[in-house]
Amino acid sequence: MQVPFLNLRAAHDPLRNELIASIQEVIDASAFAGGPFVAKFEGDFAAFCHCAHAIGLGNGTDALWLSLLALGIGPGDEVITVPSTFLATAEAITYTGATPVFVDIEEQTYTLNPELLEKAITPRTRAIIPVHLFGQVADMDPIMAIAGRHGLHVIEDACQAHGAEYKGRAAGSIGDTGCFSFYPGKNLGALGEAGAVVTNKADLKDKIQMLRDHGQSRKYHHAVVGWNARMDGIQGAALRIKLKGLAAGNAARRQHAHRYDELLSEAEGVTTPRVSNDRVHVYHIYALRVQRRDWMLQTLGTKGVSCGIHYPIPVHLQEAYRSLGYTRGSFPVAERCADEFLSLPMFPELTPDQVDYVAREVIACVRQGKSA
Repeated sequence: MQVPFLNLRAAHDPLRNELIASIQEVIDASAFAGGPFVAKFEGDFAAFCHCAHAIGLGNGTDALWLSLLALGIGPGDEVITVPSTFLATAEAITYTGATPVFVDIEEQTYTLNPELLEKAITPRTRAIIPVHLFGQVADMDPIMAIAGRHGLHVIEDACQAHGAEYKGRAAGSIGDTGCFSFYPGKNLGALGEAGAVVTNKADLKDKIQMLRDHGQSRKYHHAVVGWNARMDGIQGAALRIKLKGLAAGNAARRQHAHRYDELLSEAEGVTTPRVSNDRVHVYHIYALRVQRRDWMLQTLGTKGVSCGIHYPIPVHLQEAYRSLGYTRGSFPVAERCADEFLSLPMFPELTPDQVDYVAREVIACVRQGKSA
């Protein structure tokens, strides 16, 4: 049996006619850069996230970067985040002129450890970016409490958490802003690059709207120096269609994850994802922790099971951030996870037979590794 890591064709085929019709509408209206199709998606996505406002952007990195700029983050400032994330989280900080400062993750949830947060705060700290890794929201209540005591902004990196919840609150709705990526492989994926910021603060909405459109308060009136970070009309139209199926897709992901959990519960040396009781996980990634990870990746591939690694090198050990002075051992939990994470196939259209087959091959692989 062949089991792909991701199957976008399976997601798009049932929507093909509707998507093509929506693209035709955009062509007929010549509304390609921003415009009414983006505005309609913004309204729908804001409602989905239980927020007052959504601002469609070119990608998730833009969402993080413009959120920081709108909050006044710049040279000389520090922004705290985690090393267990995609590089874009730190890149957005760097591109404001601020400095990323890292805090290790929790052993169970792989999100920012609030118990270590306060020690990282200095007089230069201006903001915190908790990352809702793999589809589970970080422990936001203590993070928000600490931020409040120190007068810090909170930007949620929810780029992997479309529809996730924390104590009944939607991912992205808790901090000053929530940042989303609609890269094609996400739970809500565009037909190319796209992203969004959600917020309940009208002043931040206004600032980000100006920043995404060359700083224009109205056409040819540039109130600030901005950038070109508009969402394409075609992406807005397509995302509006795909948003209607997001809740059902997330439910299917949870069903697959629960089956993986059940089948792998007795597998010695395999750590399945842990979900806190107060959170709803959306399983953008289903990441195991295993020993001999690279060997398992290769061996499972020979059995037709395509897996991934998220992420093999923590941000603080990347060549791009060597100048920050971190070394191996600086963040031991993030480093252990980077060595052990193995991401199994996860997408809504997986069949029960495929899930069962993947689990069986993981168990066989573990046994083979122990006998080798």
